[in-house]
Amino acid sequence: MSTKTVETKSQVIIRFAGDSGDGMQLTGDRFTADTALLGNDLSTLPNFPAEIRAPQGTLPGVSSFQLHFADHAVLTPGDAPDVLVAMNPAALKANLRDVPRGATIIVDTDEFSKRNLKKVGYETSPLEDDTLESWHVHAVPLTSITVEALAEHDSLTRKEKERAKNMFALGLLSWMYSRPTKGTEDFLARKFGAKPDILAANLAALKAGWNYGETTEDFAVSYEVAPATAAHGTYRNITGNAALALGLVAASHRAGRPLVLGSYPITPASDILHALSGYKRHGVTTIQAEDEIAGIGIALGASFGGAIGVTTTSGPGVALKAETIGLAVSLELPLVVIDVQRGGPSTGLPTKTEQSDLLQALYGRNGESPVPVIAPQTPADCFDAAVEAVRIATTYRTPVMLLSDGYLANGSEPWRIPDVADLPDLTVELATGPNATDESGEEIFLPYLRDPETLARPWAVPGTPGLEHRIGGIEKADGTGNISYDPDNHDFMVRTRAAKVAGVAATSPALEVDDPSGEAKVLVLGWGSTYGPCAAAVRQVRDAGTPVAHAHLRHLNPFPANTGDVLRAYDRVVVPEMNLGQLAMLLRAEYLVDVRSHTSVRGLPFTTTELAEVITSAAKEV
Repeated sequence: MSTKTVETKSQVIIRFAGDSGDGMQLTGDRFTADTALLGNDLSTLPNFPAEIRAPQGTLPGVSSFQLHFADHAVLTPGDAPDVLVAMNPAALKANLRDVPRGATIIVDTDEFSKRNLKKVGYETSPLEDDTLESWHVHAVPLTSITVEALAEHDSLTRKEKERAKNMFALGLLSWMYSRPTKGTEDFLARKFGAKPDILAANLAALKAGWNYGETTEDFAVSYEVAPATAAHGTYRNITGNAALALGLVAASHRAGRPLVLGSYPITPASDILHALSGYKRHGVTTIQAEDEIAGIGIALGASFGGAIGVTTTSGPGVALKAETIGLAVSLELPLVVIDVQRGGPSTGLPTKTEQSDLLQALYGRNGESPVPVIAPQTPADCFDAAVEAVRIATTYRTPVMLLSDGYLANGSEPWRIPDVADLPDLTVELATGPNATDESGEEIFLPYLRDPETLARPWAVPGTPGLEHRIGGIEKADGTGNISYDPDNHDFMVRTRAAKVAGVAATSPALEVDDPSGEAKVLVLGWGSTYGPCAAAVRQVRDAGTPVAHAHLRHLNPFPANTGDVLRAYDRVVVPEMNLGQLAMLLRAEYLVDVRSHTSVRGLPFTTTELAEVITSAAKEV
């Protein structure tokens, strides 16, 4: 039995970093899954190169995975790691500036060769000079220990044995933070069940890492983090993309309509296609199209046929889909367009996060073609946002833009699985027969006869007797849907479509404000994935004695009906967003309120410390 000391911590931030071939994303994902099983609240930040295989041992090739877990509610992946696991010199150099002095660094000394040091500009090894004297450094020959631990696995080459070093690192960190490894062992059995030699090697490396922590004198202390308090229910760890997929399936069932995804793979949205392709038994059809335009064409065609059409993409794909989104506006059919935003313009930063597609979502089409726009705020909230997008699309017969981003898509957190009975009833009433009479008293079908409350037109499934009508992109006559070039009719149809979208606010929740003291003069207003950093910064500023209010927008078009009143209730409104101030510009134009914009386009989420300083500064001004 171990005689080592076990200490309790309230929270820990760990970052695994290495070459893009070192399996850091898998290591981080498995540590996260095992942590979730213990009941800790958590938040993750995967960060990896866009290249399939970046140059080995170079700074552009560094891949990292950060995990923040705690015995209390976690809002962000953390500003800075308490522990950095660096698998090579490049990983150390790329991440050292983020590691606070006094933190722990674990390095694989086997990779600190002269060649690898030279690749990243180290003239001497930082392990041998005073570069790391301000940190607690554990220099561990991870690679050679792993190879030695697998000495009896004669069927594997040395290179194959070296690939298991990420499992050794995982085993070591699992020991350090009292994480169970059973989940990872089961995962490896599923992944490598058909390759018994590889399975045995990975299991042996995992166990060797645990045993190393248990027996070596270099690690004298292990740590425990108690489970977080959470509402009663069944939980699972979930990424934003996985939550979007499940939300779409749930909404499809609640609407009683099949789901059809037409999509072209694009980072960071591709995992939604992958996930939905596994739900065929739930009435889901997925079609991987040859390009972005074909993908949305499939989705819109499916909507015309009576299904819930969905297409997924990122910023460059939205540009290509713009014409078909405009067609959906004209046809007034339900369609869900999911934009998982990434850094731009053009190809930009495919694997990094940004919020720079807001104006494109609102105005990136020809003509007056308004669409509702919503945005989830956390990975788990992507589920609810998907349900809401389907609700709006089917209720108002309109395309809806859902703006997620790379941070939400790849990040993860615990998600309380809802009771299906608690989900909104999205039952759709399809047109079944004539809805009007002509001058002679004959029953006819008017495809643009509108619901007086929602202004939605009937959803007429092709093949239904008596519901034949024209479709197309040319302007339609009110009521009949016949081609019309009449100026007054066009003016009426444009204004009616705009009024329909504006009417979404009537069935959307009001903007809620978190202002517990009621004394705040500063309001922090965010949207999308800035929720976590904003909420964490607000909490930090309040803890320091300054009252501050916080609100977060889900509905970006139209804004909640009370948005103007909320903005005008505070002396200063701070709007953090990962672009150059797009929401701030919209708020100024709509409400004539001089909001204070704080922006960042670094491809990374805001840090809590950064926003806390901005909020504190604003509070001092007023």
